[in-house]
Amino acid sequence: MKTKIKTIDISALEWFDKVNGNSYFAGIITVNYGMLTAKTFKMPFQYGYGSQYSWEAFNTLKKEGLIPEKYGSLWQYCDENKVICRLNIQKNCKQRELKNI
Repeated sequence: MKTKIKTIDISALEWFDKVNGNSYFAGIITVNYGMLTAKTFKMPFQYGYGSQYSWEAFNTLKKEGLIPEKYGSLWQYCDENKVICRLNIQKNCKQRELKNI
């Protein structure tokens, strides 16, 4: 039986490499936070800035089969299915903090 998604929580850390001028992130996606059906997925250390972390989370959930391929964005899926989506990114982190996720 497929899990009904009620909430999606995306929590990411961002590190800016001053030497090369690049931003990186890593994070954790939690589906149905605090419920018996809760599932957690990791987004490993990777290049990206701005809202890239939310796009990567969306693609992860699609790969895991939790979001159907027909949806073009996380916002579209959440809006049409009345899913609560919470995004959080902590900037100015250290590289080692991201690699520990």
